[in-house]
Amino acid sequence: MEKRSVPPGPYRATKLWNEVTTSFRAGMPLRKHRQHFKKYGNCFTAGEAVDWLYGLLRNNSNFGSEVTRQQTIQLLRKFLKNHVIEDIKGRWGSENLDDNSQLFRFPANSPLKTLPRRHPELRKNSIENFYKDKDSIFKIQNLSRRTPKKHGLQFSQENTEYMDCDINNEDQENSIDNREISQKDVEEVWRYIILIYLQTILGVSSLEEVINPKQVNPQYIMYNMSNTNKHGVVILQDKSDDLPHWVLSAMKCLANWPRSNDMNNPTYDGFERDVFRTIADYFLDLPEPLLTFEYYELFVNILGLLQPHLERVAIDALQLCCLLLPPPNRRKLQLLMRMISRMSQNVDMPQLHDAMGTRSLMIHTFSRCILCCAEEVDLDELLAAKLVSFLLDHHQEILQVPSYLQTEVEKHLDYLKKGHIKNPGDGLIAPLPTYSYCKQISAQEFDEQKVSTSQAAIAELLENIIKNKSLPLKEKRKKLKQFQKEYPLIYQKRFPTTESEASLFGNKPSIKQPMLILRKPKFHSIRY
Repeated sequence: MEKRSVPPGPYRATKLWNEVTTSFRAGMPLRKHRQHFKKYGNCFTAGEAVDWLYGLLRNNSNFGSEVTRQQTIQLLRKFLKNHVIEDIKGRWGSENLDDNSQLFRFPANSPLKTLPRRHPELRKNSIENFYKDKDSIFKIQNLSRRTPKKHGLQFSQENTEYMDCDINNEDQENSIDNREISQKDVEEVWRYIILIYLQTILGVSSLEEVINPKQVNPQYIMYNMSNTNKHGVVILQDKSDDLPHWVLSAMKCLANWPRSNDMNNPTYDGFERDVFRTIADYFLDLPEPLLTFEYYELFVNILGLLQPHLERVAIDALQLCCLLLPPPNRRKLQLLMRMISRMSQNVDMPQLHDAMGTRSLMIHTFSRCILCCAEEVDLDELLAAKLVSFLLDHHQEILQVPSYLQTEVEKHLDYLKKGHIKNPGDGLIAPLPTYSYCKQISAQEFDEQKVSTSQAAIAELLENIIKNKSLPLKEKRKKLKQFQKEYPLIYQKRFPTTESEASLFGNKPSIKQPMLILRKPKFHSIRY
């Protein structure tokens, strides 16, 4: 499959499914196989399908290298259930497939999923219709026309200055008394600003297919922005919505392992596995995922931004989307990501699974309780794993409060209060953060740059060892010997000859001379 990403837009999960099934059908090698003394043509074994599809998914930017072999098997079971493939006798509809030599083939026509024309809820409540109420202070009916599309994210300072200049000129011509700002006005400003930012960052002509504006609760945004502790974690006024004390204690135990201050109970062999299972059971039993069912389509669309050259844009988009969450959900997400991040980086953490590393286990365990659809979607697990992997790497930035958002809201409220604008949706566009797009490179160039960057970092580590004057000579020799064993090519490049290596230790050869030299004694004649 070509390494490209399905762009943001409605029903992205369905589009990805169709792309994967089409690529699998077009690329999967077919050959003759023998089973029970009979030959079958144009078929493949389940093991061959797992191998091929596993490589395809890991090399596809929509899913990434976090895809596991077990997830690939699960997807093949979905293929069998949906008649993308069938067994050699033409049977399908079940999920009876394992990583073995069972034979499968493609049916005459693999069905593609149809895209709904429009979500019935959104058809009635699009962004344009939502703001046509004359009592609302914002009218965003021209939003999709005025907002820059995908390549318009570099909103220049000149536009902002021009906008301010127009407002000042209008103020000089028509002096208007300050107006009262109601709580409803404040909430609508928050709703308007965040929708403008989201639409522009996602680069879509309209948000109506990925989010219903009535879903956006400005009170949630305001609470998440203002009620946080020193670490940026949401503080809940109603403690009944918080995590139970026993769950918090268990999470602190594993996050601070083995130096937990909250769990003084005696431990036993396998204690940490039982604690982890307790935490996992709680989150998996929640009635809905932490990112909520209603925002599923929105977060799936952000997966299209999870590319190396769009990393900063994806972080900003996720930062805004996570502000839309109910405060209890945001707090649980923050605490969960902090815990699994610490566990993944903790070298003292005992092995929690016999076959999976800690990071893979965290992603596999918690992905479905963070993101999933109310109705089963066949790529749910893969999409959720991709998003959770990115959250795990960037959760500190994504889950912090964006200061620029507060500044823009205050500016809007000030303009509205002074009467400079009557309908901010028509006369004012928030200055957007400036993104500098890098030139997109091929996968081969990306891999080459990744290797060269890694080698440069390793070479810098070697230089640090060499120049460390506080390191004892014996310890420095030991470290250099270990480095030479692990990275012989980089070491040879730094010390091409034994003389260059010897000069590091004061012209002393690396091979020590014997401390005691035995000379051959001279024998004298006994004759006189």
